[in-house]
Amino acid sequence: MFSDIGALELVTLIVLAVLVFGPDKLPKVVQDVSRFIRKVREFSDSAKEDIRSELGPEFKDFEFEDLNPKTFIRKQLDGNEDLGELKELRSTFDLRKEMNEVADAVNGRESAPAPSPAAAPAAVNGSAPDLMKKQDRPAAPERPPYDSDAT
Repeated sequence: MFSDIGALELVTLIVLAVLVFGPDKLPKVVQDVSRFIRKVREFSDSAKEDIRSELGPEFKDFEFEDLNPKTFIRKQLDGNEDLGELKELRSTFDLRKEMNEVADAVNGRESAPAPSPAAAPAAVNGSAPDLMKKQDRPAAPERPPYDSDAT
């Protein structure tokens, strides 16, 4: 609960509590606060047990911490053998090839066979066009004559 409070911060809180409540009332305040925290924990535990009993025997190993999305995903991925297949599928995906196909489709060109990943360094040396550079625009076709009546 207080895992992120350092020693200096704890001393500061104690000094502040002594100043606010005084040395006479401080033990009574600490007892009241600890009693309140204990009652809240008991209420929380009884509510959890009531929910588990209402869910039935198929949810006897249900943990409320599993409702945290990070914990749920971590638990699902730990026992999952399909993770190897996912890594294999990811390795077959070639982003450069996909980008070239999209650029060719947008520009109306027929897509050329994509280079293998081993040939990718050759494209950097200048033997292939760089898709990240701005390409020269083709000459614009002649504009139709201006018609002032149409505007």
